[in-house]
Amino acid sequence: MIGICAASRDHLERARQLSEALHLPLLEPAPNDHELALLVDDEGLALWAPGRREHPVRCDFTSGKMTYRRRQGGGRQQALARAAGLHQGGHPVIVDATGGLGRDAFVFASLGCEVIILERHPIIAALLEDGMRRARAGGGETARVIDRLQLHHTDADHWLAQRQPLTADIIYLDPMYPERRKRALGGLEMRYLRTLAGDDADAGHLLARALQCDVRRVVVKRPRLAPQLGGPAPGHVVKASSTRYDVYFPQTLQAQPPDLTQERADADGA
Repeated sequence: MIGICAASRDHLERARQLSEALHLPLLEPAPNDHELALLVDDEGLALWAPGRREHPVRCDFTSGKMTYRRRQGGGRQQALARAAGLHQGGHPVIVDATGGLGRDAFVFASLGCEVIILERHPIIAALLEDGMRRARAGGGETARVIDRLQLHHTDADHWLAQRQPLTADIIYLDPMYPERRKRALGGLEMRYLRTLAGDDADAGHLLARALQCDVRRVVVKRPRLAPQLGGPAPGHVVKASSTRYDVYFPQTLQAQPPDLTQERADADGA
């Protein structure tokens, strides 16, 4: 069970507000027997494991890592951008239907695209909203990028079903990666998000929904060696060092058999 806790008494009122809005218990004081808690501190919101010596996980668009990726990530030639067809020019409207902490949406926006982010888990949506708020408050180029993001706390399957025809060009899916059964479960952020939201067991259904939409492309991010989500074969595949992007073309999917091609990229773009 997850609850909300305040880093100090100065943050207690904000923690109480979130407790009511998210229908989660207020943990006061913070116990050591909770696997995860939503922490309210000076920086904003973060996922935190009480009693563990692990850094809190938060949505941060202003970190050195995100700044480096925005400036040095390869631009429109990076694997993520090529999968979306951005190397061909233009500024398509993209629906990121599995928002998470918004990293790939931020990259799309930094390349000039308008991005509609859909995130169904209330705590992840709260973290994302908090990260966007802090990035806007900082001003500068990062704030201008954030202004091209539009966040909706909603179920993507329902949202897509209610908006036909869809006024967007691309649907992007990045479902939770398959759990690693060898070694550790992956990085701290991935472990926290999996503990919080579980696996995306309905990812195949969401892909089927996306393929019913009148968009130019549907892009699915997968681990490089993972199986595809199911359904028809992708019409194009962009491979990076550890990541693969399966690209589908819904408008021609039924008109002709897909031609599976592969393209290698020097940078992961993840």
